[in-house]
Parts: sequence; structure tokens; C-alpha cells
Amino acid sequence: MIVVFGTINVDMVTRVPRLPGPGEEVKGRSYRLAPGGKGANQALAAVRAGARVALVGAVGDDPFATLALAGVAAAGVDLTRVAVVEMATGAHMVAVDPSAENMMIGADSANLAASAAQLDGAFGPGVVFLTQNSLSPEAVTAAIAAAKAAGARILFNAAPVHGTEDASFASAEVVVVNQHEARELAVRFGLPADPAAFARAFAVRFDAVTVVTLGGAGLVAATPDGRAWHGTPPPITAIDTTGAGDAFCGTLAAALDRGDGLETALCEGLAAGALACRESGAQSGLADLAAIRDAATRAVLTRDA
Repeated sequence: MIVVFGTINVDMVTRVPRLPGPGEEVKGRSYRLAPGGKGANQALAAVRAGARVALVGAVGDDPFATLALAGVAAAGVDLTRVAVVEMATGAHMVAVDPSAENMMIGADSANLAASAAQLDGAFGPGVVFLTQNSLSPEAVTAAIAAAKAAGARILFNAAPVHGTEDASFASAEVVVVNQHEARELAVRFGLPADPAAFARAFAVRFDAVTVVTLGGAGLVAATPDGRAWHGTPPPITAIDTTGAGDAFCGTLAAALDRGDGLETALCEGLAAGALACRESGAQSGLADLAAIRDAATRAVLTRDA
């Protein structure tokens, strides 16, 4: 069983000829509304990858709440711990350029009301707890502490890194960051800036499997006992990279939840992240387990010396 604690949003997605600079207006021809939010995205990715999943978070008492929850509700994610509050549902404005890179501006809104108290009774030794730092750092810190005390396995996607506590890293079995977040953490802790060297050093410092995602270049990963890998995703034609990292995290959690080894979990995460880029929007490209396993055969995971 996977319990996901994270944001639930509506995304407004538009394709633009190029991403804007500061103070610049760049227009798309049209836009579409779609469900999003790191918590909802990762929960949907995990259930598509074969796991039983409960999502914990908050939405507003507005029409956007139905849209924000549409994907996870249709997939059978347990939503009994999602609070409805007297605020607007969270929203992100997403611009996507022709190379599939994106720029996002978000409004937390109802997500700010999500509380670790909603997780009371949700944890146990058989639970994988998947969370990000996209809710308030205080709520995430308290949730990770509660999960640790209850014996849950913790996968912490420390995104964004601002406000993360050292204790949260030390409590996690797996920490996932992207290369930009890794760079921030390297400065904060005086660790090497190179992603592979950072992963090794961070894994030892916090006794946690550490994964640094590198976009189209794949990932590097390291364990506290000195094992390390470089992973390359299966080749795809990218349409939109929005949600690729969430696809990776949810699929990684699902693989670990069913008892697969770390190498299998990393390959399936790489595959899911790549497949997610074939469609526009954070959730529309999330693949099922059969497609993930097929694509994983074309991912390359190399053990480093």
C-alpha cells in the first residue's frame, strides 16, 4: 500500500513558440485545463504501475476540485483523506515550448490547508509513504516524522528543496531530487556539485538511497553502501516533459512497494518518466504497468565502479 501526501491542482497548459524571459509576454494559440499537482500526479502514476494508493491532501470548495481529482478518482485512488476547504483549489499555469521544456507558475491555495493530522492511522510497517516538499515544509516534516515513528518506508521527493529539514532526509529510505535541486543541496551541505559524486556523498551522509534525475539524460543513483548507477531512459519523441519526474517517483514507489529490487525499480521509473513525455499534460501520458515494463527493457542501467 502506498500513501501519497502532496499537492492537488488544476493545470492550465498552453504551447508557446518559446519560453518567456523576465517581463516578457509570450502567447500560445489556445490552452486546456487538466488535473495536476505533484501529489495527484505521483498517486496516479503509482496506481497505473499496479499499486494500491491513497492520496492525502486538500482541494477547494469550487468547481476546479472535481477536475483536479478526476484522474485519480477514475483510476481508483483512495480519496477518503482528501480534505475540502473554503479556499480555491490549487492551480498551475504551464507553458510548453517546441522542445518540450516547460515553465510553471503555481498558486498553492487549498494545498496550504493540507495537514499531517490527516495521516493519523494511515501508517504501518506495510506502507510506503511517498511525499514531496510541495506542501508546507512544516506539514511535510511532521508527516515524515509520523511515518518514521510508525515504521513506514519513506520515499521523499525533496522538491522544492527550500525548507527541507535534515531529519526528513535522515528518515527517508529513498531521496529523489532533480539536478537543479541536487545543486542547491550540494551548496547547502558542502557536497560535490557533480550529480554522481553528489549522489554518493548524500547517500552516505543521510543513509538513504539517493537518486538525481537528469531530464533526458536519465539519472544517477547511489546507496549508502557505495553502489552507484547511471541510467539512460528508453528513446522517445518528447512532446511535453511536465510530470515526467512525478511519473518516475510514483512508478519507483510502486516497484518498491511490491518488493522489486532497486535496479528494477530504477529501470521502470526511467521508462515511466520517458513515456509520460509523449503526451501533453502531467497525467495524460502516465502509462500502465505493461507499457512501463516493455519500455524498461530499452532503458539502460549501468553499474558504476
